Order: sequence, then C-alpha cells, then structure tokens
Amino acid sequence: MDMKVSEGVNISSVIIGALPADAAQVAAQLRLLEGVEVHVVNDDGRIIVSIESVSEGATVTTFEAIHQMPGVLSASLVYHQYESDPDEEA
Repeated sequence: MDMKVSEGVNISSVIIGALPADAAQVAAQLRLLEGVEVHVVNDDGRIIVSIESVSEGATVTTFEAIHQMPGVLSASLVYHQYESDPDEEA
C-alpha cells in the first residue's frame, strides 16, 4: 500500500479459517482487497494476511469485508499496531 510520508499507518494481522478446498479461492479474493497482503495459505485452510490502512475505521471496514467473504469460516485479528512514521518502521 502506498502511504504518504506524513501519514501514519495501521498494521494488522489476521488469521482466516476456510475449508481446505476453498482456501485458494478465498486467498485470491483477499488479494483483491486494498491494503491486504496474503502471506501464508496453509493446507489446513488457515490463511495469514496483513492489513495496512491509514485509519482504524478503514481497518475495521476491511476486517468486516473479510469476515463476510464467501468461503471464510472465521477471521481473528491477532495483532494491531499504529506506526506514526512508516519510513522509520523497524
């Protein structure tokens, strides 16, 4: 996601559960969402993604869209951080 230098960024990690047979299709749908990066698609249907957004509201909207996506059985927010200066992020 392209962030302006002066803006902070919300970074969240989500673990998504899907049926193993649906995981690849769910991952493809996730990749279409702005600010979402798919990191891992496990054989057991677990998918690990990150969400980057400029506001907490945008993060919530994206999380809700994931939760309502066809094929998603569960979605759990496991990490959130607000980075005030993304260029200095370690």
